[in-house]
Amino acid sequence: MIGGGVAGLGIALSLARAGHRVRIVERDAAPLPESPVEAFEKWERRGTPQARHSHAFLARLRNGLAERMPDVLEALLEAGAEELRFADLLPASMTDRSPRPGDEALTMLACRRITFEWVLRRAALDEPGITFEDGTRVVGLDVEPGAPARVRGLHVRRGRVAPLETRSADLVIDAGGRRSRAPRWLEEAGVPRPAEEREACGIFYCSRFFRLRPGVSPPERDTTIGADLGYVKYAIFHGDSKIFSVTLAASPEDAPLRAVLRTRPFEAATGALPAIAAWTARAEPLGGVYGMAALDNTRRFYVGEDGPLATGFVALGDASVHTNPLYGRGCTLALVHAWALADAVAEHGVEGTALALAFEEATRRELVPWYELARRQDRDASALARLYARGEDPADEPEPDGPVDPKRFMRSLILHGLVPALRTDPDVARAFFRSFNCLVPPSDLMKDPVLLPRILACYQARQGREEPRLGPTRAEMVERLAHA
Repeated sequence: MIGGGVAGLGIALSLARAGHRVRIVERDAAPLPESPVEAFEKWERRGTPQARHSHAFLARLRNGLAERMPDVLEALLEAGAEELRFADLLPASMTDRSPRPGDEALTMLACRRITFEWVLRRAALDEPGITFEDGTRVVGLDVEPGAPARVRGLHVRRGRVAPLETRSADLVIDAGGRRSRAPRWLEEAGVPRPAEEREACGIFYCSRFFRLRPGVSPPERDTTIGADLGYVKYAIFHGDSKIFSVTLAASPEDAPLRAVLRTRPFEAATGALPAIAAWTARAEPLGGVYGMAALDNTRRFYVGEDGPLATGFVALGDASVHTNPLYGRGCTLALVHAWALADAVAEHGVEGTALALAFEEATRRELVPWYELARRQDRDASALARLYARGEDPADEPEPDGPVDPKRFMRSLILHGLVPALRTDPDVARAFFRSFNCLVPPSDLMKDPVLLPRILACYQARQGREEPRLGPTRAEMVERLAHA
């Protein structure tokens, strides 16, 4: 196993519990702290910079843990994670709060990424079939030539001047994340470099953690944890132990908004967002602002028209398909991918072409639809951000007597139809929650023949209600940031 992050730990536990012997090779020399609290304060995970950012642990992940790793789910709850049930997230404006069949599956986990990984690492260290080798760099693949070639293991170094060593294996799993070097290592070993799709996400984002003050209750929670103002996106992520995080995201081309990467402008921005300010006013910050940029939607193709480029090797999670982390699907899809690999190994074993083909099919089924959705969403968001930066407001309603701009009308329908329906219509809210939590394949609620009339009804009633103000205009926000 290359990498001891969430994907690597998830597949290691799955395979070890199925009777395989697993060695995790992890670059970071970072022994596991004694507790999640100490981990948040001191655990250096340089190979996982996203560990200090907001994360969502969706219902599909929680349900998968309950089915496949109930002890891990129990350990997460003991470590302070909280189950967020659909009924508990309904806003006060939702008058029909009666339960429906299947609501028990609509349960998310409130947890920090550091806590989640700490619990997985603890479980892996306690698993008899797993050897954890940290402080070890992978520098290449041990490849046997052939048609196709066969990966036989890893070339590693335990220090910069240490001698080269080889770790033999029946199957090498690359869980090295979005910056995986496996394509280069294959090429250096004489294997064709895998084809790759790469498209910029068009965002930077930043996160900051907070803890509710003693004796202070949180504000009312909601099915929607944030909003998109076009020029900036914001969200609250519920964590464990009364800790939550706030994330802001914008286009890297919008220079004035990059100020939010610093503490005082971040505070000015969150103070201008009512939904965020309601939380931060009751809490104390934990540390500074962490930024993340240079993000791409990426897909790597290790299986071509003629079959796998090499047997004995598969790429898992972000090393295979990486999407915009802002959508909160990363950890969920990493473990979904890991469980799909475990199922493929159970059916086909660890050697030969059959495993590679079965896992490629699972990748197309479980990850690629979300990858394609992220690319579409990012293209639309980038186009909107450019309009806002030019001083236009593409969220304005269409002129009643003017020509209809389909894109402008759809944006208006989402803002004045879908968003209000999420606050008042339980069927629309449930459908959104299922899609957001990866419980159903990506779908467009605006094309649903049952839900669309309900959304249109909310849109047609827009003149008779007062919409909540989600945040300032871009010009107002830029002025605030300049003062900060």
